[in-house]
Amino acid sequence: MSKKTTGLDFLQATKHENQPASDQKKGLEQPPLQVPYEESDGPIIKLKGIRQIKTDNVSLREAIEERKTVRMYENKPISLDELAYALFMTQGVKRNVRDKATFRTVPSAGARHAFETILLINNVEGLKRGLYRYLALEHKLQKLEAAPDINQKIRRAALKQPQIEEAGVVFLWVAEPYRMTYRYSERGYRYLFLDAGHVAQNLYLAAQDFSAGVCAIAAYDDERMNTLLGLDGEHQFVIYLASLGKV
Repeated sequence: MSKKTTGLDFLQATKHENQPASDQKKGLEQPPLQVPYEESDGPIIKLKGIRQIKTDNVSLREAIEERKTVRMYENKPISLDELAYALFMTQGVKRNVRDKATFRTVPSAGARHAFETILLINNVEGLKRGLYRYLALEHKLQKLEAAPDINQKIRRAALKQPQIEEAGVVFLWVAEPYRMTYRYSERGYRYLFLDAGHVAQNLYLAAQDFSAGVCAIAAYDDERMNTLLGLDGEHQFVIYLASLGKV
């Protein structure tokens, strides 16, 4: 008989029959679709609309057949249009339903889409190095305040993996668990990790449309990474990373 573990405890506790009534069933107000922001929080950069961006138009079959993890990149910048394309393909909003739900380019349990995208910029045309936030509802970027050596600090928090600084950009997906558990109670935590996989796979496939490579990253110091991004590790926490660079 296998020894009981934390993982098995989690699976047991999040079975449907063990779930309390969700806050949605209790009639409580749902959380916002996006973490609120102020324009005074940092400069806003408007991104080009997806229909205006030209790519290599790699076929879906070719993209899937050729998909692989890439950890070494050429010293070439990602263009702002390429970054806009990658952002839309991973969290782009196709339709906002009365500010109650969004339909996006990736699937999400109950259309909850409980992620915020933070970007560590190393080499992107027109952008200074540092941290940015993707405002998915508006398809814009916002520059965030960060330490001058934030790139090196995030690399150290990612167990010193070299691709963190060698990539043109690193995607840091931040989970907002209540956006999911509001509807699904504790079982929602399962869906967060499933959704993270959907998002990362879209980045892998989209990258091949502009001669780039991706490395999904799950090895990092949770507490250190959350602290660097100003997250409390409970109501917001880093759930997945991915480096993106030219190949």
